[in-house]
Parts: sequence; structure tokens; C-alpha cells
Amino acid sequence: MTEKPKKQSYSSDFLLAAVLFVFLTGFFVYAVFVNPAFFVFLSLGLLIILLDLFFLRARLNVKQSEINLQIQNLEERRNLIEAEVQIEKKAIASFEKKIVNYARLKGLTERIGVCLSLEETSKTLSEEVNRLFGDHERTVILYLFHSKTGDLGISASHKGEMRVNLKSKKGDLFDQWVVKSMQPLLIEDTKSDYRFDTDKMPTEEFRPVRSLIGAPLVVGHKALGILRVDSPREGDLTTEDLRFLTTIGDLGAVAIENAQLYERLEQLAIKDSLTGLYLRRHLLERMPEEISRQLRQGGRLSFLMLDLDNFKQYNDKFGHTAGDIVLRTVGMLLADFFPQPGSLICRYGGEEFSVLLPDSSKQEARELAEQIRKKIAEQTIILRRERTRITVSIGVASCPEDAANPKELIHQADLALYGAKAEGRNRVCAA
Repeated sequence: MTEKPKKQSYSSDFLLAAVLFVFLTGFFVYAVFVNPAFFVFLSLGLLIILLDLFFLRARLNVKQSEINLQIQNLEERRNLIEAEVQIEKKAIASFEKKIVNYARLKGLTERIGVCLSLEETSKTLSEEVNRLFGDHERTVILYLFHSKTGDLGISASHKGEMRVNLKSKKGDLFDQWVVKSMQPLLIEDTKSDYRFDTDKMPTEEFRPVRSLIGAPLVVGHKALGILRVDSPREGDLTTEDLRFLTTIGDLGAVAIENAQLYERLEQLAIKDSLTGLYLRRHLLERMPEEISRQLRQGGRLSFLMLDLDNFKQYNDKFGHTAGDIVLRTVGMLLADFFPQPGSLICRYGGEEFSVLLPDSSKQEARELAEQIRKKIAEQTIILRRERTRITVSIGVASCPEDAANPKELIHQADLALYGAKAEGRNRVCAA
């Protein structure tokens, strides 16, 4: 509680001075007109008044000093209260920001929760982080580890409302620090942070980064990538921003892992576990789209049907495990031989394989079929320490000259395959 100044009355001093003034006025009149000897009493009275006024002035000065001290104390208390109010206002503003941010987290969770593919999940996550953190100068980057090589690579990046193409595809020294430590990173000023030497950064990859936050994407003990926000302004990102980004990273990591698991399950549903090639179901889903596109654009499309010659003899002689080795070897040869985009290589069923070749005429497809036939025939396969070889018969059909729909195209290629078998196997026949 603030102490109030004590009120003291000086009425007695003023009353004494007033009474003396009245008497002195009477003495002055009496001395002037009646008895001049009263000037002695008049002088004595004036002296008393002067002494009373002197002591009164001294007491007033002391009291004024006390009042000034109390005013200073009150000013200090007011300043402290104002500082506390400012702190409370900042705390309230921070709390309000947290409420808003966590309300946004709910929206982010809902958006990434409905994403199934990894590409869609990455895109949505980076867009949401950009919406929450980004401005026209900040850059948001999502890095993911490659599932096979383990290398860090950019999955998505934004600057403001635009996607940005960064030269440093595998991250800079700040990202490598997060990769090694798997800890969140906050840099308020890259030029004064002793942990990093920005002079060693390649000049062609340099961007004006003065402050940044980075959070690892981790599920359990599995590292999935890094989520990063950087700015060309010093002190633009704070500890509170890092906490929020880390929370987003935890949610994003779960969504990314779910997307990776979904894609893996999807691949298992459309790919053969033995050869790694697509299954017939996927071929039948893709063929109508490809044929429709070729017919619409006036192009050509070819289809190869391959069958291993005398495959039953391999199983009877060497066993089914050896047969699996043969199938896996042929599948690898086909995958290596048809690497061009758009080619669809499938295990059609049993010992049969098929290849869909968009933008290929029948003559081009027949030449490719002859080349792969020779390549397979020259391949040595060791089964139970015995060097063996396998041959294939291939049927070729094209769209639109042989068929205008998937079912008819497969039928024509199948007829050509039977023709190759009838002519003695290990050959190519066209519809």
C-alpha cells in the first residue's frame, strides 16, 4: 500500500503571528500618537515575529523535503507498476499469440491429415509453414532424406507466395549442423554466431541469411528431414518461433512417415515382390490413359508380351527357388533395358512379362524387342553351380494400327507371342 503524506496543521503558528501583528499595530498607533516609548515593545514584538517566521520557514523546508522524497518514492513505484504492466501486456500478447498459433495448428493437422501421398504431404506442410511464418523476405525450406541413398534433399521451398529454386539442394552448413546434432537450431545473427563460419560457404550457393530457425523431423529414432525458416534480417526469428516450428515439425514428421508408409503399401499393391516390376493390375489401369493420350495426339504406342521358353523345365530340374532366380534376373534385365520415362514394365503373370512403350512405332518396338531378346539369351545364370541360359519369345503389337483399345492390343500381342512360340521359340513376332 502507498503511504499517504501525513497532514500537519500550522494554524497555531499563523495564529500567534496574527495576534502579534494586531498587538503590534495597536502599539504602533499608540507609540505614534500617544507614547513614543512603546517603540521598544514594538521592536521586541517584531523580533518575536521574525523568529517565529524563521522557525516556521525551517519547518516548512523540512516538510517540503519530506514531501519531495515521498513524491520520488511514489514516482519510483509508479514506474515499477508501469514496467510490470508492460511485462503483463507482453505476456498477454504472447499468450494470445500462442492461442492463435495453436488454433492454426489444428487447421494444419486437419490439412496434412487428409494427405496420402508424400508429394502432397510435403507440399501442404511447406505451404502451411509458409503461411504461418513466411513473408516476402523469409524463405521456408523442407528437406527430406532420400529413402535409398539417405542423402538430404529439398522436397519443397517457398519465399513469400512464390516457390523458390535454391542452388544448395543438400543444405548448407546450418542444415548439416541440424543433421549431425538432430537438435533444433536458432541463430539470431549468423555473422556473430561463433559456431558457424559463413566465409566458408560456397559463394555460388550463398543467400543473404542473417537469422534462421531449424527443426529436425524425427519419429522415434528415425530421422526424416529438416524444417527450416530463414530471413535476411538480423534478429527476425525468436525462441518462441523455434518452439512453434518444433511443434509443427513433430506433427509434420508423423504425417510424412504416414505418407511414406502409405506409398510403400501402395507400391506393394501394384508391384511384384519378387521382381520389383509392376503387376498386371497396374498395367490395365494405365493402358487406357496411355492409349487415349496417343489417339488424341495422333501418336503411336506399342506393346510387348514376353514369355520365358521352357520355364517349367527349370522348376522341375532346379526347383522353384532357382525359378525365382531366373524370374528376378529377367526382371532386372528388362528394368535396365527400358529406363526411358513412360515405359511400363510389368510381370504379367507366372513367367510372362509385358512392356508398354509410349511414343514407339511397331518397327521401333520390334527392334527393341530383338535387342532385349538377344540380351536375355546371352545372360548366364548360375543355378546350383551350373551355368545355364534362358531364352524368351516376344510378341509385338501397336496402337492404332493393330488395336484401338487395351483389351484388343493385349490380345494381338498375345497372338504374336503364340506365333513366336509356334515358330520355334527364342524369336520376335509382330501382329
